[in-house]
Amino acid sequence: MSRYFNRSVNGLLVLDKPTGLSSNQALQQVRRLYRAEKAGHTGSLDPLAYGVLPLCFGEATKFSQYLLDSDKVYRVTALLGVTTDSGDAEGLVTRTCSVPAWPVSHIESALAPFRGTFQQVPPMFSALKHKGQPLYKLARQGITVHRGAREITVRQLTLLQWEPPKLTLEVAVSKGTYVRTLIEDIGRALGVGGHVLALRRLQAGSFLLSQTVSVAQLTALAEQEGPEALDRCLQPIGSAVSHWPKALLSRESTIKLLQGQAVVPIEVSGDDWVQIHHVLDDHGSQDGFVGVGEVLADGRVAPRRLVRSA
Repeated sequence: MSRYFNRSVNGLLVLDKPTGLSSNQALQQVRRLYRAEKAGHTGSLDPLAYGVLPLCFGEATKFSQYLLDSDKVYRVTALLGVTTDSGDAEGLVTRTCSVPAWPVSHIESALAPFRGTFQQVPPMFSALKHKGQPLYKLARQGITVHRGAREITVRQLTLLQWEPPKLTLEVAVSKGTYVRTLIEDIGRALGVGGHVLALRRLQAGSFLLSQTVSVAQLTALAEQEGPEALDRCLQPIGSAVSHWPKALLSRESTIKLLQGQAVVPIEVSGDDWVQIHHVLDDHGSQDGFVGVGEVLADGRVAPRRLVRSA
């Protein structure tokens, strides 16, 4: 590892990813600003898309998987009547047709079947792999392979604006949902096709757009005060699972847990997976994040992923 990346940084940054960058390109830009030894992102946003992208540093990378599994909320603008090979504005146009000035009620009727749980086939222009090759690389070669349908849930699908041929929606979706495919399917249901013009991620898990920091803001702060000043922008390590039920441990139980033993908590607010905290003082008025664990049938909490610094 280059000596340039020599800072031990631990925490989570909620980045407002700009358009034109892949998630990894945005991560590497921010990592260079922090000079962080270890960093990772929590799920890809297309270069066309922008908005909430949580980045994990150091010990926080242990919990990035739980953000990958979280629900997401987007605002998407679609252009109906124009179909592209990628499902977004970066692709090649494959079909065009005129779009009637339908009443809002017609659009709402078309949206209705896309609320709830159903099967979705992932697009060829995606990072999913076939025999070790990302699908998007095969798609660029004109190769199409079979993709099995996946169960997704659209928890919210709200019509924000209809100005023919443009349609703006707010959607809340489960992990693994491709908004590009959702828009293609809605366009197909309307009989005119369509693709994504703009995609803004408003929320990822419990992280909101209002919590984000831009690359420009980070760059200015680093230039003015140095990379250490950027640590003020970080969320705590445990923020990735802050919405989970909590188990609170005594000091003695924490030591046993860190040795790999299941322990009886002082209190626990869930019966499945929990975030684990330990008492820091004799009065129990403070607690520190230890990691995540699983509540066993006998009520004990078993360690599953722990913070090394605990």
